Amino acid sequence: MTTIRAAVCHGGDKPFTIELAEIDAPRAGEVLVRIVGAGICHTDMAARDQQVPVPLPMVLGHEGSGIVEAVGPDVTEVAPGDAVILTFASCGACANCSDHAPAYCYQFGLYNFSGGRPDGSKAFTMAGGPLHSHFFGQSSFATHALASERNVVKVPASAAHVPLDLLGPLGCGLQTGAGAVLNSMAVKPGRALLVIGAGAVGLSAVMAGKIAGANPIIAVDLHDNRLALARELGATHAVKGGPDLEAALREICPDGLHYAFDTTGIASLIELAFYLLAPRGVVGLVGAADPAAMLHLNEMALMGGGKRVMGILEGDSDPKVFIPQLIEHHVAGRFPFDKLVETFAFEAINAAFAAGESGRVIKPILKVA
Repeated sequence: MTTIRAAVCHGGDKPFTIELAEIDAPRAGEVLVRIVGAGICHTDMAARDQQVPVPLPMVLGHEGSGIVEAVGPDVTEVAPGDAVILTFASCGACANCSDHAPAYCYQFGLYNFSGGRPDGSKAFTMAGGPLHSHFFGQSSFATHALASERNVVKVPASAAHVPLDLLGPLGCGLQTGAGAVLNSMAVKPGRALLVIGAGAVGLSAVMAGKIAGANPIIAVDLHDNRLALARELGATHAVKGGPDLEAALREICPDGLHYAFDTTGIASLIELAFYLLAPRGVVGLVGAADPAAMLHLNEMALMGGGKRVMGILEGDSDPKVFIPQLIEHHVAGRFPFDKLVETFAFEAINAAFAAGESGRVIKPILKVA
């Protein structure tokens, strides 16, 4: 076992506390990673607030990056010393995993939200009592994380010059937004793309829209600074949300939207996007809403227009394929996600969460080592 420092989540409005713990040596198929950086994502906030009902206390964090320190038996894809990005976990055996769609793993909850390994064991031991692990198969708000070979992605040599602490968000939020455009909706060149919400996921979609050749690319948000950044990253139009939104969108796209991507989970915005779709248009959804929330869509408009409403997890990504592609886009200057981030010391995790929740920072990243 290795002694580590971990940011422990106690839930609700209680602050994260940095505490000492022990982490297991890697078992068969497992990889021990010394964490260098860890992005903060909305799902971490949702887990803290129990909107995602994980067991507490727990070490959260699911956008980790770092250096492999040790591997368990049967691990062949990475070795000690390799730089890696950590992403979500999956079983590797169900129908969807076999179809290279691990975000829809039949056992996704067990592998990502149960608070331990699928067999119920935990990676951490703490003197003060139980400490749950394996959030998204990693729990990377710590100096070390224990993941599986399936959910670590080796950083290609072409990105050796990119600061490793910046790469963690590619494991979740950034691949979600970019993958929604490039994988899920498969946006075609010259087609209109609407992105609702210019946070990290939405701005990743804007950058991916530019890569795909979408035109126009319309970003909608309430914050002027985010709209300005959306324009810098590739949006052709930046529209402030409000009562005039529908009129503005109709003026920009009189023939309708080909693709609409919602990151907000706000039903009224999703329904508006649906009704503004051109025939055969697609609405992609990633925004988290209340579990009881419902959408009201006209069946005749859905059927008669050949429209599609698509739920999206993790950008329909096969991380071992898609994350290296995003890295290559970044190295080539096509995916400048570094413009979204601000780094914080590991010990400043509570300030980093506050900065993300206030909207001041789009993507906070903890510099762990």
